[in-house]
Amino acid sequence: MVDGELDILLAELPAILIEGARAIGKTTTAARRAATTFRLDEPGPRAVLEADPGVLTAAAGPVLIDEWQFVPAVWDRVRREVDEGAPPGRYLLTGSVLPERPPTHTGAARMVSLRMRPLSLAERLDAPPTVSLARLLTGERPPVVGTTALTLAGYTDEILRSGFPGLRHLSERALRAQLDGYLERVVDRDVEELGEPVRNPAALRRWMRAYAAATGTTASLETIRAAATAGDGRAPAKTTVLTYRDVLERLFILDPVPAWAPSRRPIARLSHPPKHHLVDPALAARLVGATRESLLRGGSPGPPVPRDGPLLGSLFESLVTLSVRVYAQAAEAAVKHLRTHRGEHEVDLILERDDGRIVALEVKLGQAPDERAIRQLRWLAGKMGDDLLDAIVVTTGSHAYRRPDGIAVVPAALLGP
Repeated sequence: MVDGELDILLAELPAILIEGARAIGKTTTAARRAATTFRLDEPGPRAVLEADPGVLTAAAGPVLIDEWQFVPAVWDRVRREVDEGAPPGRYLLTGSVLPERPPTHTGAARMVSLRMRPLSLAERLDAPPTVSLARLLTGERPPVVGTTALTLAGYTDEILRSGFPGLRHLSERALRAQLDGYLERVVDRDVEELGEPVRNPAALRRWMRAYAAATGTTASLETIRAAATAGDGRAPAKTTVLTYRDVLERLFILDPVPAWAPSRRPIARLSHPPKHHLVDPALAARLVGATRESLLRGGSPGPPVPRDGPLLGSLFESLVTLSVRVYAQAAEAAVKHLRTHRGEHEVDLILERDDGRIVALEVKLGQAPDERAIRQLRWLAGKMGDDLLDAIVVTTGSHAYRRPDGIAVVPAALLGP
């Protein structure tokens, strides 16, 4: 999906920044389009650009500056060249860290950011999707058709297999080892590289585990903090929890969905906490120790965090959320969620166009939508009127169809860009 976006932008813009977590394919994607590459997580290229960022000017383009944040001075150098008329497709930058403070010059109107996430379902599966999110966003109410053979067990396998491209070929044992190593690097190296010393790595691991258990919920940070005590009564301090959250978001490990506030038709008593998600549900499953067997039995391993239904439902919602965010980005739509203060009304995903009109998605673990999901979408339709372009329930069923009331029912495997 990002390949298509990137090629469109490179044809007209001089500098593109690709951001996202480590190991999702940023470097591979960018390197395919580069004539010269500087990998700044390696000592040699880093030393060269620290000594003289001007070597970028003489390099054959397109020029890839991989992990640019290791030498922040390159940002100003690229900005200066863009100001002086650099041609389209001159620079590609990648970054696995969101800077705590933006560089002196933000790059506004000079540098365009492109977010990259792990592979969506449409990018993983052999069968092409039959329901286009981009078409749903037009408000045309297109026909909804298609069948899939993917079962609940298949979706569970996709949750555990992860969307990291370099891991999908691995056996189950090797995959678990790689995911464990990825998480260990976050705790033991990546956080400290951001200048945040980890005085108690075990406490950070416990907090990450509690956050993973809160996947798909709007649990408060206080609830997650309490769940991280591991029964020993030593909860991390509130200031420490805020640091954990901020640093892990800067590393793109946490990928919360923000709350939606309608701009065209206000809705009273909306709640504003984000909905919790990690960058890949496989990391959440690994943190809490979930297995295929435990998930399919309806178990909820990990710290006790209040949720509706089993952990598999939350992880399935996280898989759908990851995929929808990839499709929505290509369609230039924002992804948010809706919840009223007391939880009387909730809609899992709100896709918002620039003009404020929306498509609403409820995500349900099951062959068919339950009455609660339909009730929530009908309530939202009553509030939004014509500003609700379409309403969909995403399921684990086999058939896509549109109900007589106009609500679409779409298996997750059939929803695509």
